[in-house]
Amino acid sequence: MRALIQRTTGAEVRVGERVTGRIGPGLVILVCAMRGDTEAQSVWLAKKVVSLRIFRDEEGRMNRSLIDTGGAALVVSQFTLAAETKGNRPGFSTAAAPDEGRRLYEHFAEAVRGHGVEVGMGEFGAEMAVSLVNDGPVTIWLDTER
Repeated sequence: MRALIQRTTGAEVRVGERVTGRIGPGLVILVCAMRGDTEAQSVWLAKKVVSLRIFRDEEGRMNRSLIDTGGAALVVSQFTLAAETKGNRPGFSTAAAPDEGRRLYEHFAEAVRGHGVEVGMGEFGAEMAVSLVNDGPVTIWLDTER
């Protein structure tokens, strides 16, 4: 699985005019299930994300995790993280099939919730508009294969 995480002071995701998820301080997590990914990878990635010490401590250093801060997570499915960019038109053949992608996306969100984190979500397969304030900015790429 792949994830792109962004530390935020606030974020929301909309499908049309409907807000499907909104958070205050925490992380926006764009996540993509890859072909062959498993629930074990989903669990590992969730633990990694909520444990990363990327929030400021009292001295201004990145030394606190999402769990430490009590922040929330906005989890958004993002199959384009599987983009193959050899040519000028990206391909997505390494992404999980839609049914499997949805299952692992929902499993990942539940695994994040399992760590006591409030979770907002996008809508799998929908055209979404994600807005956020990237705090720092802090943006980190994670891949269970690396």
